[in-house]
Amino acid sequence: MNKVKLGKQARSVAIVGVGCTPFKNFEDHPNTKGMDEGSAFGYAALEAIKDAGLEPRDIQYFYHGAANPFMIGDSLTPNMQVADWFGVRGIGSVHHSEACCTGYVALQEAVQAVASGTYDIVLSGAVDLAASLPVVDAPGCYRRDFPLSEMLPSIPKVYDRAYGRVFDSAFGISFDNWVNEYRWKFGLTAEQIDDALNGISKSLRRAAVLTPEGFSEKTFEELAKENGNADADEYLKSFSNPKVTQYLRVTGFEIKCDGAAALVVMPTEMAKARGLDHKIIEVLGTGAAAYEGATADNEFNGTKDGTKQVYEYTGVKPDEIDLLYVNDFFLAGDLAVPEEMGFVPRGESWKYAIEGRYGFDGDKPINPHGGRCNFGHAHGASGIADIWSAVKQMRGEAGATQVKKVPETTFLRGFGGGQNIRCQILRTVD
Repeated sequence: MNKVKLGKQARSVAIVGVGCTPFKNFEDHPNTKGMDEGSAFGYAALEAIKDAGLEPRDIQYFYHGAANPFMIGDSLTPNMQVADWFGVRGIGSVHHSEACCTGYVALQEAVQAVASGTYDIVLSGAVDLAASLPVVDAPGCYRRDFPLSEMLPSIPKVYDRAYGRVFDSAFGISFDNWVNEYRWKFGLTAEQIDDALNGISKSLRRAAVLTPEGFSEKTFEELAKENGNADADEYLKSFSNPKVTQYLRVTGFEIKCDGAAALVVMPTEMAKARGLDHKIIEVLGTGAAAYEGATADNEFNGTKDGTKQVYEYTGVKPDEIDLLYVNDFFLAGDLAVPEEMGFVPRGESWKYAIEGRYGFDGDKPINPHGGRCNFGHAHGASGIADIWSAVKQMRGEAGATQVKKVPETTFLRGFGGGQNIRCQILRTVD
């Protein structure tokens, strides 16, 4: 394979370690009960450091990400409060927050720090306990329920307050606008769209149930039996799974949960010289875009821009992509993104979805860990959970959900806050 030109980067950068907590409601799960943000971040960080064959003393700098540290964590500058949890007291760090795109930005920032030559070994992680709220002014392990009535007022704060609020922050509109455009562009019926979205749900739920770290533990077949439905298809169209927007059903929205994930990067040549026991995964590049949340077609435009950038930057062609990750805190992205970045032909994605071809055992796998609606969505941490899953797949270490062909090239489309987009390409080093 020809050497890929790495744009303006001074040196190539590789992911050498990944870690991920279970994505659960921490208070309800025996392996995570009592964890706070610091211990969860430390759990993921130590796992990533061990996976890289390193010790905490080897880390030279770290990034800490969280979508909403003040509301969900009762803290400010949280990077200053987690270093002792994984043995890096005193080293430099920074906190950042880009809503649900935080984890993808975490990779971009770590890569830039190493590519520039500023540091050789950098850890980047993110954490959000999105299923509960802290007890204010109490130790971090004390949590309480997080009702929807408390979450909704925070949503407008990620939009332009001068223009977004009069449109209800455009939040509800954004669920449907791209899938609606897709329907009319290709002359599809509402029933065909429903079948396609339910097809995606079935593929992703099968994957999540087989992923131990994931939130979902019951298949749709099991839920159908419990609810007296004949099969998964009947269950997905039943009153147990109603439409909550024009197109999207309950199963098409994120499962809010707690979680943390982390990764370690270093120069590719250093990784090769260390002789790691696992494959080295090179970060070829990132395409970035941002459209304010009330902007019409913001997800579509951001994906188009980010995709164009990363393909031009890396020289990779769409037909080289073996595996796709889509940050799908609602399922519309799983239907529309594959066509926009060239993973499948225009106008064909809905057919691939219905036929199950996006499953981990299909020929065009998407989100083989289950995605946000099935693996679980810990807001800022979810992007790194995607990267964790991608690295495991590319090493051939994904267990029951290992895709048919061990992927050499993976595309990740990150999206968050109704506006931030990152498009990233990873490739296995020969």
